[in-house]
Amino acid sequence: MICYFIKKVKDYYFPFMCEGKCRLNTLNKDQQLLQTIGRAISKYRQSSELTQAQLAEILGISNDAVSRMERGKTVPSVLRLLELSEIFHCELADLLTETSNRSVDQARRLENLLATLSATERAELVEVLERMIKWKNMP
Repeated sequence: MICYFIKKVKDYYFPFMCEGKCRLNTLNKDQQLLQTIGRAISKYRQSSELTQAQLAEILGISNDAVSRMERGKTVPSVLRLLELSEIFHCELADLLTETSNRSVDQARRLENLLATLSATERAELVEVLERMIKWKNMP
C-alpha cells in the first residue's frame, strides 16, 4: 500500500508519497480500529484543551488508562465512548470514524471540513486535490 500526505513548505503545499512499509500495513483490523479510536480521543482531548490528567480525573480513571486508550493499547467500552462523546461535545460515531482510513469516513470528514471554508478556499482545495490525483496517476 502506498500512503500519500501533504507537506507545507513555506506557503505552498506539496503531495508526498511513502512507498515504504507503513505501520498501518502491518497492523490487523482490530489494531487499526483501536489506533483510530485512540487518535480520535487524543485529538478531541487536545482540542478541548484538556490534559490527560484532567480527562482522567473527569472519567475517574488513572492518567495511564487515558494514555493507553489514546495509544490504542486498551479498548474503551461503549459506555466509556458515550461518556467521552459527552465530554467532547461530539457524536459517538466521530470517535469511531474521525481518523479512520475508510473512504466513506474520510468523505464525511472532508465534507465537514469543507463546510468551514469559503467558496474560494474550497475551490483552491479542490484544485490542489485534482493536481495530487493527476500526479499520483502519472506513469
